[in-house]
Order: sequence, then C-alpha cells, then structure tokens
Amino acid sequence: MAGDKYHQERLETPPPPAGCPMHATWSPLNEDYLAEPYAIAAQLRDDHPVFYSEELGYLVVTEMRELERIFTDHETFASVNVQDPVFPLTEETKAVLSAPDFNPVAVMSNRPEPDHGRIRKYTRQGFSNKRIKTLEPFIRRRGNQLIDQMLSGGSPAEFVEEFAFPLPGETVFRFIGFPEEDDEMLKNWCGDRKAFSWGKPTAAEQAEIAGQMLSYWRYCREFTAARRDDRSDDFTSELIDAHEANPDDITYREVESVVYGLSFAGHEAVTAAFCNTLLCLLPRRDVWAEICADPSLIPNAIEEVMRFNSSQIGWRRLTTVDTKVGDFDVPAGTPIFMNFAGANRQPDIFDAPDDFDIHRPNAAHNISFGKGVHYCLGARFAKYETQVMTEMLAERIPSLRLVENQDLSYFPNINFRGPTKLMVAWD
Repeated sequence: MAGDKYHQERLETPPPPAGCPMHATWSPLNEDYLAEPYAIAAQLRDDHPVFYSEELGYLVVTEMRELERIFTDHETFASVNVQDPVFPLTEETKAVLSAPDFNPVAVMSNRPEPDHGRIRKYTRQGFSNKRIKTLEPFIRRRGNQLIDQMLSGGSPAEFVEEFAFPLPGETVFRFIGFPEEDDEMLKNWCGDRKAFSWGKPTAAEQAEIAGQMLSYWRYCREFTAARRDDRSDDFTSELIDAHEANPDDITYREVESVVYGLSFAGHEAVTAAFCNTLLCLLPRRDVWAEICADPSLIPNAIEEVMRFNSSQIGWRRLTTVDTKVGDFDVPAGTPIFMNFAGANRQPDIFDAPDDFDIHRPNAAHNISFGKGVHYCLGARFAKYETQVMTEMLAERIPSLRLVENQDLSYFPNINFRGPTKLMVAWD
C-alpha cells in the first residue's frame, strides 16, 4: 500500500526533456511572481508554451489547449503527486510522519483510476445540490453573525480574520460533522498545511507542520470512529453508511482519509476566493454598484473572478509513460507543473483578457478547477459559498471598499493564491 499513501516524498526524477527550453531562475515561489503573477505568466506562455524550471525541477506547461489535454488524459498524466511535498523532507519530519498510526491513504485528488472513480461516486453524492442547499441556512446565519461582529468593531477591519477565514472553515466542518467547540483547534491545525505540500518551509517549520498533521489525522480517525457508533445528518455519516453497504467498494480507511483530506481542502481555496472576489469588485465602483443593484449578476461575476484572479493558479501531474508534451519527448516519471495564470488570460480564448468583465460570455471556460475525471469535486460548493458571501456583503454593506494603499502579501506556495490580510472599510 506504499504507493497509496496520502503524502509521498518526491522520487528521483529523470533529466529534462532533450531540446526543451530551460529557465534557470523562474519558480512560482519567486517573490515577484507571488506578488503579481499574471504579466509574468503571460510572458512565459508567449515565450515558451512548455519549458523546464531548473529551480522547481518540473516541466512547466502554460497554454490552455495543452493543459486541457493533460487533465483529460489521466492515464498518461497521473494525479498521484498533487498532495506531495515539492521539496525533500527532513529526517526529523520523516520521523514524525513515521508514527505507526499515521496512515491516511490517497483517495480523491491524488488517487489514480480506477480507484479514484470508485471512491468519487460516493463522495459526489455528498456534494449534491441537496446537501449543499442544506448548508445555506448555516452559511447565511454564520455569515451575518460575522458581519455583525465586523461592523460592531468599526471601520476599517481586517477581512481575512473577521470573515474570509472563519466562514469557509466552519462551513466545511459543519458539512463533515465536526462539533463547533473544536473549530479553533482544527483551524489552527489547518493553518500551515499548504506550506507542507505546496511551499518551501524551513526544516523547523516542516517538522512542526508534520506534528499538526499527525494530530489532525488522529482527530479525524477518532471522530470517524465516534460517528460509526452514533450517526448524524452529515457527510461523514453518509460515507460510513456507504462503506457498510458496500465494504468492498469503499473501505473504512478510505472513509477516514476522505474526512482527513476534505477537512483541509474544503476551505483553503474558498478563503482565497472570498478575498480575490473583493479585490476584483470593490475597486471597480461601477461594477460593485451593478452587483448591489442586481444580485443575479453574481454567479457569472464569480466565474470571471476565477478566471481573472483565481484562488488556484497551478496544479501538478506526473507522467506514467514516455510521452510528448508540446513538441518534446518527455520520459516517464517527469513531474509537470500546470500554470493556470497564463492560460486563464490567453488572448485567443478570452477577448481583452486583462480586463475584468462580469458580463464576459465565456468566463466559465477558465481552467481553475481542472478538467476531466479529476475536475474539482468541491468546485460547485466553492462557487456557491463565494456567491452567498457576495450577496450578503452587497446587501448589508453596499459602501464596502478596500482601504487604499495597503500592501498585500501572499503565502508562498505553488498552487493557492489569496492575500494573507485584506483591509476593508465602509461608511
């Protein structure tokens, strides 16, 4: 089962493809790219649709058509590495994660076919429109409570701490079934997870995060065991029911691992999406006025946010056989970094791609949630949450605006993008 581990250390990779353009210094972790990736990504795309990043050690793909091909050919381009650390683990970190009871298995984003499809049919049921709709009362009730707290504290306010971080986390915890009294502990354990799989933490940071992951896994196992004995109206109980009805089709360890994976993945990108939505809408006062006057414009506006300033601007794959990427022969075992930032603003697909347009007819053609069998299971959930958030803020604080001249910073990682802090004000 070693190949099915949820987190695996990066294996030795083959040399760069012969004749492939080499970039000695570019990495998605570079400070200039983290601060403003889109102009750099467009130049990379225009210079070389496919190139090799020496700093990252990955083949980089920047053009929409090739990204879509890679996503849809899941047999040649496996998803097995998407949760793995980008850089080697320290011996101290390995020791932490070698605990006998730390044994989550790959289940969704990083599980290849046919097992991915076998598990997904049960998790997809949990993400039905019916289940999502049952969460709307909680989202609106808790969202309005957070708005009340933010307003009572006075203008200006820091939006991530006041709203964008707590609401998505608490929503996914209610979806899974975690009790409210554990929210703060769980959010603390989640806080730095993206550094482990998608960043470049220091040795000390890596070991500390590994300890949090171990605690988180143990919590998820204990919670799942408790739900096995005492079911409720939540996603975990549904998965346990599915396991007991089909024990050979979805194992108990897979149920535990889905809970472990979802409880992080279900909110990190949504927090970023909340912030990126405000970064797109609030500086454009005429657009914000349109949204406030006509909330029916919000769904397409959210699609345009996902295209123009996505909360996820990269993802990974690993070649399983010798193949071609672009014009180059690529050996099996080559890690691929799929750079969405250039593709989502590709001028032959999107007219005036650097303009933010909530009326754009093909905004939903963005690649931010992937494509094919691994299309993000939570995409509909994330967009729905972001839509409800936008509706509430437009209705309750139409004078909401960004504090001028604030410096935005972004947590260094290769996939997710949203400001760590965002100051907002109102009249």
